[in-house]
Amino acid sequence: MTGDAVHVVVVDDESMVCEFLCIILSATGQIVVDAVAHDGAAGVEAAARHRPDVVLMDLRMPGMDGVTATEEIRKLPDPPVVVAMTTLDTDEHVLGALDAGATGFLLKTTPPAQLVPLVIAAATGASVLSEEAARRLRKRREAEPGPRPDPELAALGEREREVLALVAEGLPNADIAARLYLSEGTVKGHVSRLMAVLGCENRTQLALRAVRG
Repeated sequence: MTGDAVHVVVVDDESMVCEFLCIILSATGQIVVDAVAHDGAAGVEAAARHRPDVVLMDLRMPGMDGVTATEEIRKLPDPPVVVAMTTLDTDEHVLGALDAGATGFLLKTTPPAQLVPLVIAAATGASVLSEEAARRLRKRREAEPGPRPDPELAALGEREREVLALVAEGLPNADIAARLYLSEGTVKGHVSRLMAVLGCENRTQLALRAVRG
């Protein structure tokens, strides 16, 4: 993150969505929207030109979609953080974006009061997975035919499974600690071990691994 403000590029093919995001993000003075792009290719170009801290990336767009654009942006030298935006009509695009290097995703219905803190958190390197997004994605997965049990998840201890389940709900360490009557340091240790055991680079990947399992 450069300077006092977080610099953002917004990529969405809907002009009204872009205008709304620009108004909300710019209102507090903590975020500067450097550019708006309406397709994936233009988003990659804007990211390369403006070098923002965060790219808010719509996933379904004509031409180059958001997943491909995320892959291209993550190939840039010192790439920005990419946060996927979705209506969650389908989660295949979300999973593809996370696999492509996005650090999290936000629903387009995220309340404006939550949007700015989440974007700022993403700029600091935090994984962004709102509780509502995690809940809805988990419900979609539960409604699908059950996959074969993941042996790595099955091998986890009871406490680790409890921590993982709460990570999948989008809860931060402090809330998990309160829920399980543990210290925040203990929860942090469990999360770190879970990421190592399950081969996840961040909390968002960890949550999605739990949902997929």
